[in-house]
Amino acid sequence: MECVSFDDRITAERADITSSLRSRAHALIPGGAHTYAKGDDQFPVNSPGFIARGHGSHVWDVEGREYIEFGMGLRAVGLGHAYPSVIAAAARELERGINFTRPSPLEVECAESFLSFVTSADMVKFTKDGSTATSAAIRLARAFTGRDMVALCSDHPFFSYDDWAIGTTPMDAGIPSASKSLTLTFRYNDLASAEALLASWPNQVAALILEPEKNEPPAPGFLAGLRELCTRHGTLLIFDEMITGFRWPTCSAQQFYNVTPDLSTFGKALGNGFAVSALAGKRDIMMLGSRAHDRRRVFLLSTTHGAETHALAAAIEVMRIYRDEPVTETLEELGRRLRAGVQAAAVRHGLSNHFLLSGRACNLVYACLDADGSPSQLFRTLFMQEIGRAGILAPSFVTSYSHSNEDIDRAIDATDHALAVYRSALENGIDPYLKGRPVQPVFTRDGDGANETTLSSRIGLSGKRERAGSQIA
Repeated sequence: MECVSFDDRITAERADITSSLRSRAHALIPGGAHTYAKGDDQFPVNSPGFIARGHGSHVWDVEGREYIEFGMGLRAVGLGHAYPSVIAAAARELERGINFTRPSPLEVECAESFLSFVTSADMVKFTKDGSTATSAAIRLARAFTGRDMVALCSDHPFFSYDDWAIGTTPMDAGIPSASKSLTLTFRYNDLASAEALLASWPNQVAALILEPEKNEPPAPGFLAGLRELCTRHGTLLIFDEMITGFRWPTCSAQQFYNVTPDLSTFGKALGNGFAVSALAGKRDIMMLGSRAHDRRRVFLLSTTHGAETHALAAAIEVMRIYRDEPVTETLEELGRRLRAGVQAAAVRHGLSNHFLLSGRACNLVYACLDADGSPSQLFRTLFMQEIGRAGILAPSFVTSYSHSNEDIDRAIDATDHALAVYRSALENGIDPYLKGRPVQPVFTRDGDGANETTLSSRIGLSGKRERAGSQIA
């Protein structure tokens, strides 16, 4: 009879917990998770199936394994998991009640605090998620301009789960053709494409929406050129700052690059994981959501849970910390150390043309290329598999205020090991090294997601485009 050790038995029992949870999840939830980017298909088979808790830059799965996390809740956690003063601020409001028949004073306080950061806006309205905020911005732009068409940047992977945005992706099932026909696209850092679009649809485009910066910086004059172009054509300029907001220097890309949009949206790091997002903009546009004008009133944002007090209290405390402490400076400093170490490892293993980093230091993403130089989900899976063995959970390399220098060093060491395996897989074939099925992009037309080459979004590659699932909220 084979003797099974106590440790082996405990490991098997914990693995059974994950297996049971996974079976139940897929039986009850389409895709097994409530956010596509958190699904099983986005991670290697050795990744944690379910996260039980987090503290600072570390998380623990239901099997008790500890990881240093660099996804940071799809970039929603800028300070760190369960950040003590943010949790305390939210907890105080939980004890007082979180949702009343009339507004809370916190709605005014949070608006004042927010507008002290986003000084290019005159008014703000809070809601719960990014999609709701960006869709409200589109509705507002259409009402203000009296135009139906809108244009989004095709190089950015996700603006909203609503029809106007998802209709431009391969996952357009269920979206009427009439809705899809109202959304046009232009290219990032290609001012001529935006100019040609507006010239082809004169006086018909209500708004251009884009992330002011994603995985590559704006070319000199690009954002300012868009501003001038939109002004000239009577089109509103909308910045989606869900990621750049409260992560970029000066806490917004619009202030960092000194280009003022008509409307902008924020979320993610604003609440350090709590559900709060914002639509901000110029007074004459935003006021259409009130009664104080003589035009048709816009049903702007009105959600039952849009101004829950605990989330607003969390956001107020987050903004206080950003005001008083060197948060964005720390994110950049840690990210620069991480980028330098990872790039040095790539050079050491001769992978500078196969493992590529892009993005600001505080928001690094990586692309994995095969022997032919094509974006590869197989090699992405292999890399994530190998750093996972070392206790690093990193669908991207996103830093937080809680990451330590030791965390960065461990991530660099794990990357060095992973790239050694990557090098061997390029030379010998990937099959002996990859355990289980490859990860899949979120945006695929068919249910099996069987495409080896990923779709859409630019990831800093000249002539190559990839829409990595980890980039989708």
